[in-house]
Amino acid sequence: MNKRMFRSSKTIVSFLMLILSAILLMSATTAYGQYGDKASSYNITDSSVIPTRRMPQQNEFLNNAYPFPAKPRNEWEVGIKGGVPVGFTDVRYWGPTGGAGIHVRKALGYVFSLRLEYDWLRLRGLNWQPTQAWGKNTVLATYYKPGDYVFYNYRSTVQELSLQGVFSINNINFHKAKTKFNAYFFGGIAAVTFDTKYKVLDNSGKPYDYSDIMTQFAGKFDYKHRKDIRKALKDKLNGSWSTDAQRDDSRPTFSGNPLTIAGVVGMGFQFKLNKRINLALEDKYTFTASDLIDGQQWQNNFSPSAVNSIAQTRSADSYNFTSLGLNINIGGHAVEPLWWINPLDYAYNEINAPKHMKLPKPILDDSDGDGVPDQLDLEPNTPKGAPVDSHGVSRDTDGDGVPDYRDKELITPTQCQPVDADGIGKCPDPQCCKDLKAYMDANGTNKGHKCNIGDLPSITFKGRSVMLSKDAKALLASTAEKMRNNPDCKVAVVGYGESSKANQQLSWDRVNAVINYLVEKEGIGSDRFIFRYGQSGGEENTVDLKDGTGEEGPNTVPAPHPNLRKKK
Repeated sequence: MNKRMFRSSKTIVSFLMLILSAILLMSATTAYGQYGDKASSYNITDSSVIPTRRMPQQNEFLNNAYPFPAKPRNEWEVGIKGGVPVGFTDVRYWGPTGGAGIHVRKALGYVFSLRLEYDWLRLRGLNWQPTQAWGKNTVLATYYKPGDYVFYNYRSTVQELSLQGVFSINNINFHKAKTKFNAYFFGGIAAVTFDTKYKVLDNSGKPYDYSDIMTQFAGKFDYKHRKDIRKALKDKLNGSWSTDAQRDDSRPTFSGNPLTIAGVVGMGFQFKLNKRINLALEDKYTFTASDLIDGQQWQNNFSPSAVNSIAQTRSADSYNFTSLGLNINIGGHAVEPLWWINPLDYAYNEINAPKHMKLPKPILDDSDGDGVPDQLDLEPNTPKGAPVDSHGVSRDTDGDGVPDYRDKELITPTQCQPVDADGIGKCPDPQCCKDLKAYMDANGTNKGHKCNIGDLPSITFKGRSVMLSKDAKALLASTAEKMRNNPDCKVAVVGYGESSKANQQLSWDRVNAVINYLVEKEGIGSDRFIFRYGQSGGEENTVDLKDGTGEEGPNTVPAPHPNLRKKK
């Protein structure tokens, strides 16, 4: 490619990048306004995004005649990129250059998509070891005479047009609806043209004379001194890339430049900025069918004793392109590209909150007619009309062991239990009566004996906690003061929750916490309390304090289910 054609190519690429940048800027200002911050999945019943050829399937789906919705129309992706190419050739890498590319991509499914990409790249190379075996190179042979030392160098302008298959690997997700990160692999075929030049002539038009380099680094052309040699060579090679490199005239050409086929492979990562725009970090490796991208198919091995050692390479040239790109989704009446959509999102939403699928009316058997389905009924043969709890078990309001439907005394006080077969208990004389009788027997007169402690509070616990709140401790301090002022009074501490072993143990823990606080913190004698837990007819998160004077009961009770004790 001559200089005029080269300048034209750069102008075209620059113009395309300018246009795409303008499109991206306009799209960035409208993307959020058009789409908003919605979930990644589209409305599955929205037929406006379904192509005409797929509408029969969509109609069957909407009428519940087919289980799968039609695939929606999805947007195209257009992108630009820039980055750093690196050549892998017979001439060693010189240093970073630059490259740019544009592409269009279309999803064929949720995993696979096709991408057409054009890349313009610059490759450079410079050997830091000299050779005298350049005679096989027909271009260098016209400028140097036998015995001259030469350092191979090149610059190649590569243009690549590739068709790639792209495989997304993380948009089908079982645990969340959408992702802002997409990873993918790709591979495909490419057509590659290249225009390779040498630096052979200096600014005066004469071939470079490397004798000063050979003298300066005599005996030092080793890996240790490569950086110093490269610096000296770069300072020396101050001319332009003006000499056409060696070519294989048997190969086809395009616009005067060699044309070869190539394969491309790579991987990339996309980071979504919004519904329209994303950034892409990508690495692409191209392996060509040509060994002359660097203009050199002879690899020379330098050593002080074998400066003419030469071997023809058997491997073709290749290069790598690492890039950062900006992509935009374009298209009307379409969803975003399918590689950004999780196809499982619709199915999971329907399972969680059905909006489209038809659900049969549930039929749950209830053999005993107590309102609790057989699958949940712990008492499957409850007599007809008997009140039951949520588990289908006959209700026993007072906990006396006689179910309500047979209990002739629906609420029998605890002190009046056990009861007879009809649920009727026998209550003992209250302690005050016993004390009064004893007093009258001793004195012959009835001067009376009564507890005047008055109303006592209820202590409330949060959740399944057994810890006393500040408010509860204040109430207990007030109770302790009343008990100190009424030394003849006893207090019954009553907890509720008889429905399960865990609730019984929780009730015991809470009653125990209240009594322990009054004994240990307020100094009230433990013999002044009556310990009652697991009672019915009260709020399970409440412990009631009542006047227990005249009642009988223990002031301490072993934990009913110690393995279920609630830790503070």
